[in-house]
Amino acid sequence: MKIKTLLFAVACGGLAAFSHADSSTLALMPWPSSVQTSEQSLPLKALPNIRVTGADSETLQQAIARFKTQLAKQNNLTAGEAEQTLHIEVASKHSALLQTDAEAYQLTVNADGIELTAATTMGAQRGMQTLLQLAASNNSTLPGVTIKDSPRFAWRGLLLDSVRHFFSVDTIKRQLDGMAAAKLNVFHWHLTDDQGWRLESKAYPKLHQSNQDGHYYTQAQIKDVIAYAAARGIYVLPEIDMPGHASAIAVAYPELMSAPGPYQHEDRWGVHKPLLNPANPEVYTFAQKILAEVAELFPFPYVHIGGDEVDPEHWESNEQIQAFRQQHKLADSHALHAYFNQRLAEILTELDRKMIGWDEVLHPDLPQGTVVQSWQGPDALGRAINMGYPALLSTGFYLDQPQYASYHHRVRLLPEPIRIATTPGNDEPWSSWEFTAPRKRGSAISGSITVLGEGDSLRGFIDFKNKSRQVLRDLSYANHTLSFAVDTWMGPVNATLDTRADTLSGVFVTGNAPYEVTGSKSAGHTMENSSVPTPVGKDLVSPDKENLLLGGEAALWTEIIDENSIDLRLWPRGFVVAERLWSKADVRDQDSMYQRLDKISEWAADSVGLQHFAEQKAALQKLYPTLSQDNLLSLSSAMEPAHYYHRHHEKSVNETYSRRDPLNRFVDSLPSESIAVRQFRQNINAWLHQPENKALQQSITAQLQSWRRAAQKIQSAKLENAYELNQLSDNLLAVSEIGLQEVERIAEGKPAHASKQQQLEQALSIQHEVILAAAFGVQTLRNFP
Repeated sequence: MKIKTLLFAVACGGLAAFSHADSSTLALMPWPSSVQTSEQSLPLKALPNIRVTGADSETLQQAIARFKTQLAKQNNLTAGEAEQTLHIEVASKHSALLQTDAEAYQLTVNADGIELTAATTMGAQRGMQTLLQLAASNNSTLPGVTIKDSPRFAWRGLLLDSVRHFFSVDTIKRQLDGMAAAKLNVFHWHLTDDQGWRLESKAYPKLHQSNQDGHYYTQAQIKDVIAYAAARGIYVLPEIDMPGHASAIAVAYPELMSAPGPYQHEDRWGVHKPLLNPANPEVYTFAQKILAEVAELFPFPYVHIGGDEVDPEHWESNEQIQAFRQQHKLADSHALHAYFNQRLAEILTELDRKMIGWDEVLHPDLPQGTVVQSWQGPDALGRAINMGYPALLSTGFYLDQPQYASYHHRVRLLPEPIRIATTPGNDEPWSSWEFTAPRKRGSAISGSITVLGEGDSLRGFIDFKNKSRQVLRDLSYANHTLSFAVDTWMGPVNATLDTRADTLSGVFVTGNAPYEVTGSKSAGHTMENSSVPTPVGKDLVSPDKENLLLGGEAALWTEIIDENSIDLRLWPRGFVVAERLWSKADVRDQDSMYQRLDKISEWAADSVGLQHFAEQKAALQKLYPTLSQDNLLSLSSAMEPAHYYHRHHEKSVNETYSRRDPLNRFVDSLPSESIAVRQFRQNINAWLHQPENKALQQSITAQLQSWRRAAQKIQSAKLENAYELNQLSDNLLAVSEIGLQEVERIAEGKPAHASKQQQLEQALSIQHEVILAAAFGVQTLRNFP
């Protein structure tokens, strides 16, 4: 496998307009709709006096009390004699449900004081979060600023799966604090699945009593969480999965299922076969009673019924169900599923609730008004909207997948038109290759790549199987080497491919881990009677239907996340998704995003109380109590967990792919993205463009030396029972040495040589579910001529 240079690219986009250069230094996230700065800063020496006019309320006063506590903590202020006043004016204490205007606010800071005006209490809460971020940028002074702000989308959610792994109420409340800080407003609580039923049911108590691990939320705890969320301007959406993801129902009430059983507790991940029996009237009685309990507990007028990943095998092998299908003139299992969803929608309508389901519920017979949530991507989202259904996007926002924050920030929620010529001009060279990339779990990735033109007209696109066409960016094709980048449902893909002899070989680095690619030329200007591949249709959404896009949700599925790592996985990337859903569509400056994110990450830990830093340190301390934390953190900063679902795939091959797999390994202590590696790669790319810059050279050298020292000290400890750490430190030592040699070579103007390639390839392959991400930068150095 040859992994060639993949330069770290910084995408440029447009930040929301501002009138003063200092706006760019404000650590605000999500970025507001409008920011204007002035020279009139305001000293902040004590907690300000707070005066409320207009519609006061208990909810507002509670929010003000939390604001004062947080401001005192983060800025080390006391309630002494204040010289400043914060004037909060609220027009109405009531907020219209899921209306962007209800969250709008205006914040002004000048020498005279602070003015916060909002249409509703919820808008005032959003404004106070912005004020806290502003105050954190300077402990003693508030910058002069006028901010006018409102969200782009009314629905900005976070899904938390409490089934695969259970989370305490205190842990959930901490995530709600994080959501409030990020201006997220819908907590989507995934409460039932194959591995358990986490909601106490009075009507069917064996559901929660049968949980293998014994964990569930009492109805009192549910109400407590809902009240805690409501006080912070957050709605709580329950998800109760039917008819699939129903193994927990099968264990408790097997008579409701489509196959006779017996059923056992399920602790494996993946898609399982048990389905509720749509031909059994008792199933609809069950659904009515369960959903009535849910409606009584949850005031939010939406209920999520799941509806995804329905394997029809048990339906199709059941004679009673097949007779029922024929009796109701239902063409196939998809139509039978639609019939079941119609019955659920009728029940929810009687309960004054609206239904939400995942992509698979989409069908011409799906009741209008049902919201479709897409995990399959903008293509599926576009289909739902074009059929007249309101929709939400989660693809690109899966935070259980380690990914670079920039990937989440680049997400475009709606399908995008192709803006290049996809047919060759007269006498224009072009080539297409078919490719396949096997995965350790699931089907291989396959499709075709097409490149047209040359020089300034060079362009290309990729057609993944059953996916709509995507334009390639950062495209290069020279000397039989094809390289490009493209964002996919798996994450960012950076490809380096060899096209010699009409074959295709190389890698798709997906996130940060490689898939080996093979293929062959299938069409081109040198092949008679060949043509450009025909694309899958793209469901573009017309402007008059864009209002059906309600927004989106980050998702935190928890197969490999537990109480000890939830913050480490969710934050600070949750702020990036929040920005994509709150801020204007043109807020896409990646460099600005990262500058602000690093500061917001510190603020979220110090002020909000999120535990992403603490969880990493606690995990390392528990794993290696005799080692220096400084050395461990330094070594860790060179590494990242394998991105996308590479870790799941590794576990399905090397472990049990179940709840039995331990989550206390070195990889579980790592953040999704290394700040040190990101800066290291930025410095390398900058230095290679200006090798006379000694400061950049020294910074690169210092980082390599720091990683080398950490690896050497861990090696010298000779820890027993630490095979993973020892091997990873050996690899880091080797990579650091290669990097230092390459810096010296380039500084002396010596030519490159093809040595040490095997060691770099090993470092850039998955080991113990880890990628030695620092090796990407060293590979760039080694390939510099």
